Amino acid sequence: MQPQRDPRGLWLLLLSLFPLLFEVARAGRPVVSCPAACLCASNILSCSKQQLPNVPHSLPSYTALLDLSHNNLSRLRAEWTPTRLIHLQSLLLSHNHLNFISSEAFSPVPNLRYLDLSSNQLRTLDEFLFSELQALEVLLLYNNHIMAVDRCAFDDMAQLQKLYLSQNQISRFPLELVKEGAKLPKLTLLDLSSNKLKNLPLPDLQKLPAWIKNGLYLHNNPLHCDCELYQLFSHWQYRQLSSVMDFQEDLYCMSSKKLHNVFNLSFLNCSEYKERAWEAHLGDTLTIKCDTKQQGMTKVWVTPSNERVLDEVANSTVTVSKDGSLHFQQVQVEDGGVYTCYAMGEAFNETLSVELKVYNFTLHGHHDTLNTAYTTLVGCILSVVLVLIYLYLTPCRCWCRGVEKPSSHQGDSLSSSMLSTTPNHDPMAGGDKDDGFDRRVAFLEPAGPGQGQNGKLKPGNTLPVPEATGKGPRRMSDPESVSSVFSDTPIVV
Repeated sequence: MQPQRDPRGLWLLLLSLFPLLFEVARAGRPVVSCPAACLCASNILSCSKQQLPNVPHSLPSYTALLDLSHNNLSRLRAEWTPTRLIHLQSLLLSHNHLNFISSEAFSPVPNLRYLDLSSNQLRTLDEFLFSELQALEVLLLYNNHIMAVDRCAFDDMAQLQKLYLSQNQISRFPLELVKEGAKLPKLTLLDLSSNKLKNLPLPDLQKLPAWIKNGLYLHNNPLHCDCELYQLFSHWQYRQLSSVMDFQEDLYCMSSKKLHNVFNLSFLNCSEYKERAWEAHLGDTLTIKCDTKQQGMTKVWVTPSNERVLDEVANSTVTVSKDGSLHFQQVQVEDGGVYTCYAMGEAFNETLSVELKVYNFTLHGHHDTLNTAYTTLVGCILSVVLVLIYLYLTPCRCWCRGVEKPSSHQGDSLSSSMLSTTPNHDPMAGGDKDDGFDRRVAFLEPAGPGQGQNGKLKPGNTLPVPEATGKGPRRMSDPESVSSVFSDTPIVV
């Protein structure tokens, strides 16, 4: 006789298995357990130091941290994981033999925030290599063999804050990463130390805000020694930036194949660094930034008279903008002086002083300068034309007649006697003849018979002829050719 089965026990067994069957059906796949070569702790998978040539398959989808460091991985292809790891935030791939990474390798991990690719054998960073990692904040690429960095390698990485590229073979400074308004607006640390950088874009680096320069590490590079490099790092030292203060002994440059510390370049006779003041002219519009070493600090400005500058004040030429900058509208002479910025942040506070010099004159714009130069040129040309007119087209001073009267063959004109040292008198006139030229003196009476105003001779009148004393008779010239400029003047003829 067979024993009777209790139907209540079967129902209890089915009810206990129902939740598990429901979870499997909802997922549409069997439950994935921890890979055999890994150590799992909650959502952390540690698969390091297992000599793995490939990434383990069937990784749990709930994984938040995956450690694959210290293995034998050489290539990271697009299909390295068949499972989409949307919860993965940290991926550790350091100390492998990676020499190739597919541009689609990071598609399965779109929410990754921390990626460690250090101590591998990467040689180039191709374009759009990390463009799928739009949430990434920290990227470690130090201790590779990277020689070339494509200008588009870090596109679409707006959240990246720290980028480590030290101990590579990079020879071109990637200015596009740190330039204001660049692709990485939140980048606060860029480590380019221990590379092969020889030349830096010094003017562009000097213009960077302090919060970027504070995390720009350039030590242990064979930089070219010059005074501009000295001025750059002296300024950073003056501002107490971490990138210089933490590695002062490792900041060196090359000159004549010798290493020199950048702060000891006496052989170049570089001038000492001095903080320059801001300069403005009357009526200028000026904006002075509170250049702090940290972003997001609360800033308060104080005037030279120790008064706080408010955000918006009616009829005030000085205000504080929303980003904490000091804005001047229509600068005046009394606006000059030393302004102080007090910045307060979560990690530290900072105090900055800025000097403003105001010149008591306006500065012409380029259009005014052009108009002034044009006016000056036209004035010079007109001056030359007037001089030429005066020299060559001046009316005759002698009231030239349309029909000249023929001169008597027995007389000479006073004007011709003044211009010539050879007498035109009659050689047959009586008297002894000297070997030299004769001297004749004609006196024009200021007022007498036959003279008009200012000693002018009237037509039809003649001057009295002085008596000849041993040198022959004297004859007077045509009175109509005598100008008033000869009045009251003895003329040697």
